Amino acid sequence: MICPDPLLNDVPSEAQLFDLAIVGGGVVGLTLAAALRDRGLAIAIVESRPKNVVADRLRAYHFSLLSSRILAGIGVWPQIESQVAKFQGIRLSDGDENSVVEFSPRETESEHLGYGAEHRVLVTELQQFLEDHVQWFCPNKVTAITNQSAWSELALTQGAETHIIRAKLVVGADGPKSEVRQFAGIEARGWKYWQSCVTARIHHPEVENHAAFERFWPTGPMGVLPLDPHHSQIVWTAPHADAKAWQLLPESEFIDKLEAYTSGLLGSLSLISPRQVFPVQLLQCDRYVQPRLALVGDAAHCCHPVGGQGLNQGIRDAAALAEIIEAAVERDQDPGSLAVLKRYERWRKPENYIVLGLTDLLDRSFSNAFWPLQWSRRVALGIMKRLSPLKVFSIRLMTGLLLRLPSLAQR
Repeated sequence: MICPDPLLNDVPSEAQLFDLAIVGGGVVGLTLAAALRDRGLAIAIVESRPKNVVADRLRAYHFSLLSSRILAGIGVWPQIESQVAKFQGIRLSDGDENSVVEFSPRETESEHLGYGAEHRVLVTELQQFLEDHVQWFCPNKVTAITNQSAWSELALTQGAETHIIRAKLVVGADGPKSEVRQFAGIEARGWKYWQSCVTARIHHPEVENHAAFERFWPTGPMGVLPLDPHHSQIVWTAPHADAKAWQLLPESEFIDKLEAYTSGLLGSLSLISPRQVFPVQLLQCDRYVQPRLALVGDAAHCCHPVGGQGLNQGIRDAAALAEIIEAAVERDQDPGSLAVLKRYERWRKPENYIVLGLTDLLDRSFSNAFWPLQWSRRVALGIMKRLSPLKVFSIRLMTGLLLRLPSLAQR
């Protein structure tokens, strides 16, 4: 295994050869590297931003039970668990309707239903877990990828200098605008929604919140994710113009609107972070792999944020690809060959279609005021509330436990 100084950014003029080059140093790319950390592979992580900048992103995620089990199987979860919020319930409701579908841990036979995890915590702990086990090319920008029969060549630029590294497998974990995907000529299909998301962190000193909840309004779903008993993150979906207008409202007016949309469930509120707005899109690539290359996370697919599935899909991608690579190495197979990589695509692409389809259906069904559809969805929520098998099916799908489990989650 090649294990040079991870803090060394300068690369010798001779091209270094790695088993795996992961482009993108976010949560998904780092999870893949961490899953393969002790497998005797030479791993490079290429990231266009400095490591501290990657870690300092102000964002939090709904972290599923499956994702926590994957990180536990890797061995990094104990360092993370004490720094995340555990929530005991999930609540679904249609606007200001009194009828609420409540999920509890007994429906998953676990202690919790999920976690509110800050980006900073996840990335910092994964970086430290990998510190002496990978070579960091950071900050380095990929300016070209050239496939050869036995490896791919990556041209990396740092300032005015360009150098070459080689890898038996290149993995694009570089987000929805993936340059790796563009270099590979892989088509991404989908659409941009008519909505954007407003995200912010809020303080609710009067009320302790130990449940994640989703309130479906005609303008779009509003998700509330607990970060600790008195702090939560909101993910508030609305038409583009409304979302931008809400971002620019005076803080007092925004809080008034937010308290009305949460129906007082969290008491009086205050903002503790700037309001950020980002557009929502659905994306699915024609293919996830080609010889010497694979895509994971948002580079391969994006979904509507309803249900908080996006990051968890990417972590599941990373665990699945790590399992395929590990099995190939044990069988003395080339992990960059198309035959091996197709196993990953056959596993994850259909499962991601299910999640993309479900989140799209939820958003389109609930984000409107068409009264027949409104009546139908309230009936559907009423049926779910009373029909235990349907509740169990739904919560197992939301927590990631329904579909094929990676071996890391079973350790």
